[in-house]
Amino acid sequence: MSDTLSGDLLGPLFASAKMRALFSDAATLQRMLAFEAALARAEAATRVIPKDAAHPIEVACQAKRYDTKALGLAAANAGNLAIPLVKALTAEVAKRDREAARFVHWGATSQDVIDTATVLALREASVLLARDLARAAKSFVSLAKKHRKTVMAGRTWLQQALPVTFGLKAAEYAESLARARARMIAAVEEASVLQFGGASGTLAALGNKGGVVSRALGKELVLAVPPSPWHAHSDRIANAASAVAIAIGVCGKIARDVSLLMQTEVAEAFEPAGEGRGGSSTMPQKRNPALSAQVLAAASLAPGLLASLLAGLVNEQERGTGGWQASWIALPQLLLIASGAFERTAEIAAGLEVDKARMRANLEISNGLIMAEAVQFALAQKLGKSQAHELVAKVSKQALRDGTHLKKALREIPEAAGVLPGKKLDELFEPASYLGETEKFTDAAIAATERALNK
Repeated sequence: MSDTLSGDLLGPLFASAKMRALFSDAATLQRMLAFEAALARAEAATRVIPKDAAHPIEVACQAKRYDTKALGLAAANAGNLAIPLVKALTAEVAKRDREAARFVHWGATSQDVIDTATVLALREASVLLARDLARAAKSFVSLAKKHRKTVMAGRTWLQQALPVTFGLKAAEYAESLARARARMIAAVEEASVLQFGGASGTLAALGNKGGVVSRALGKELVLAVPPSPWHAHSDRIANAASAVAIAIGVCGKIARDVSLLMQTEVAEAFEPAGEGRGGSSTMPQKRNPALSAQVLAAASLAPGLLASLLAGLVNEQERGTGGWQASWIALPQLLLIASGAFERTAEIAAGLEVDKARMRANLEISNGLIMAEAVQFALAQKLGKSQAHELVAKVSKQALRDGTHLKKALREIPEAAGVLPGKKLDELFEPASYLGETEKFTDAAIAATERALNK
């Protein structure tokens, strides 16, 4: 599936171009070689290997020098990609300097290469992901400011509930994206640590130089050095993956809302239009939520991919069998679909079309029933909440059954008419008059988003 996602046929549907490039075979190989080159420099600097050995090894650490297909086939027998890569690297160095070739991969193990390369990929990927989340959040802030007073139906259980504003919805989208972004950045920063433990996490091959080489290697790769190697403890990676998956879910919630608002019977907001976007192969009139569908596909896939990484936390002893290997597929896939989801969410936010008139019209389709709570609480001041609730529920059912407006039905009920004279009743049926703290919540969410994005 990762090949599918990074390929040319289906890749553009689900992953951004930059993320596909980041997880190309060449880029994946280059990150592993970056570890080997940095290791050679660090060990030469700390006099663990001869100073003259570092340069020949570094020169050989170029992905273009290696046959990725041959390495992949060899990895199938070896059990991981690092084993055939180290063998090929050693041979490549030996072409120029047989003495230097003796010191390739000195004191390291396969997991050091693979896990550190994974961390490097995660760090690079998070920069791309954070940019698109910020773009989306900023665009929703703009929508929130523009539609601060645009009243629409709030919906619970997919039914009209009470009036809200589109400004509040957009502000909440923005704030949730900003939270997701901050959470992801923090989790990736925690995970951005070197893995360097040697055969079983003791660096025994380096004698008493393990600590000094670790610090030099961390400096070379600009990675923090943890208190101890984490080869059997992938909780930092799982935590970062969880943050990415949550962010995908946040985008999925927005995409679900947009797709529902685009329904023909609702028609209150629309994804940005474009040539060839959202059409049908047979129905020329269709305007499908194509961008939202791609986000929702990612939201459907993310829980399963995250589950694989969480299952991989249960490593056996000093190196896992199965769970660790599954992460080589699951994490890149998760980051690839995240890139598509975040990019599409940013596109939706930047070009969302809002139909204010349709929003207002839809407030009226229930014949005033959307204002039933407002009437109930106005009556409750004189009748008490329980009695008012029973009365409005009874009248609402009657109005619905007769197809009449709730206001008209209430005027025919003495208990209601006596408490709410004509003008007062008219005021209660203005949706904009029953928005509570909406504007304050909108402003607070906008402010929180802008603070988070400016950190």
